[in-house]
Amino acid sequence: MPIVTINGVQKEYEKATTFEEIAKEYQKDYPHRIAAVIYNGKIRELMKTVKKDGTLSFITFADNIGHKTMARTAVMILIKAVRDVLGDKNQSKIRVEFTIGNGYFCTLHGVEVTDELIEKFSVRFRELVEEALPITKKVYPLDEAIEIFKKQGMTDKVALLKYRRSSEINIYKLGDLYDYFYGYMLPNTSYIEQFKIDKYHDGIMLTLPTKKAPEQLIVSEPREKLFETMMLASDWGSMMGISNVGDLNNMICEGRINEMILVQEALQESRIADIARHIFKRIDVKFVMIAGPSSSGKTSFANRLSIQLRTYGLVPHPISLDNYFVNREDTPLNEDGSYNFECLEALDVEQFNKDMKKLLNGERVELPEFNFITGKREMNGNFMQLGKNDVLVIEGIHGLNEKMSYALPSESKFKIYISCLTTLSIDDHNRIATADGRLLRRMVRDARTRGASAKKTISMWGSVRAGEEANIFPFQEEADEMFNSAQIYELAVIKQYAEPLLFNIGKDEPEYYEAKRLLKFLDYFVSVDSSFLPRNSICREFVGGSCFKV
Repeated sequence: MPIVTINGVQKEYEKATTFEEIAKEYQKDYPHRIAAVIYNGKIRELMKTVKKDGTLSFITFADNIGHKTMARTAVMILIKAVRDVLGDKNQSKIRVEFTIGNGYFCTLHGVEVTDELIEKFSVRFRELVEEALPITKKVYPLDEAIEIFKKQGMTDKVALLKYRRSSEINIYKLGDLYDYFYGYMLPNTSYIEQFKIDKYHDGIMLTLPTKKAPEQLIVSEPREKLFETMMLASDWGSMMGISNVGDLNNMICEGRINEMILVQEALQESRIADIARHIFKRIDVKFVMIAGPSSSGKTSFANRLSIQLRTYGLVPHPISLDNYFVNREDTPLNEDGSYNFECLEALDVEQFNKDMKKLLNGERVELPEFNFITGKREMNGNFMQLGKNDVLVIEGIHGLNEKMSYALPSESKFKIYISCLTTLSIDDHNRIATADGRLLRRMVRDARTRGASAKKTISMWGSVRAGEEANIFPFQEEADEMFNSAQIYELAVIKQYAEPLLFNIGKDEPEYYEAKRLLKFLDYFVSVDSSFLPRNSICREFVGGSCFKV
């Protein structure tokens, strides 16, 4: 019998024992539901069985991998519930569009979503959970898998698999539903105990617990501006005939990539021009405050916005809030003793407001410059005085926080939230997380500009995300305008830069699992040469060759 080592203790198990059976035995020792295991250094789903000796550890809903496994399984149950309610001919109509907070927004093509229909979906979802239906996985030859999806009307998956290099594919089965999912799944439907299904605009919102509180269901506050921005991006994709990776790959292989890039860039430039016009119309605006999470393309956006502002006769001046960092020795510390550069207290808020108020009153002010080598603010003769047409374009993570600019009258400020809000999906049932796009952007840029490894970027990503959750996302709905910097083609460009960095992470390193996931993700894309990109493209902020100092 195989010997399994758990927490340093060895125990024998029958060869056919599932990891789910072992997890049930140890569940009492964990505060959160066990979702998967790591066995001999590999992630294993709970429906898998012990075949040889090994060392085992558990992954719970509170872990990144475990939470995604839970969410993925819930989406499959929703797809099954919709199929059961609407009938077989409508089985492929549901599309997972994007997330808003901890809600998954889905649309039904050709079906009007009503309150009555939502109630039926909810009832059927709960029935599926209570039935504890098994979710099984089987490896199919690629040609056979394509035929399965054709019979189910899943043309999006057929298009995706056209470009798959592997000769085999894993397919999950729930009742009579066969589907493909990018990632791990739970062994049966009973694991999804907390959920809520609501009508949201013309679609469905499936709300699930967060990673921080996986046993508690909290419905996010409405984020209408974010929703509208995401829907605009979806509409752009539909207009170009690209809603998933299969569509994108088809266009690339048909030789239409240059046309697609030019259209996407034109759409973004038009949006930037709209924002500039709105700023110009507000004659009292002197401070354009730009904020967004890491790798949103803030610098390129600020430069392109400044050019558009000049077309209206305005004279923009860029200012980085980083120049108002307190001296290094005065920087607040994290619990582990490291510097917390992302909290509001890391900035000299008082001095910023004094300087900006003086500028607003027409006074001449010497602005500081932060020396990141010495960790101190310096006064290097950077004097400024605002004229009639001058505006300050201020960029920093706290730009939307009213506490950052409390002394400035609201009419003098124009707030812009920018983020990489990916609406392109792998297929109708597998969305692309916006955070993945930003992580890949940052990884490529860090390697190019700082010589940083992918391992380092991935290792610090959790703390970066925590800072965003605390300091940026709570204020995004307060923005006057939102700008989506995601480009529908960019992951096909970034792929060639990111893959070598990810392959350099060894199997014995904790970042390996994330690297492996991202490599699998990038494998869906056909590569695009960056030479197609215009020099002012936001994508060039990350891959290089920008005409701006980024």
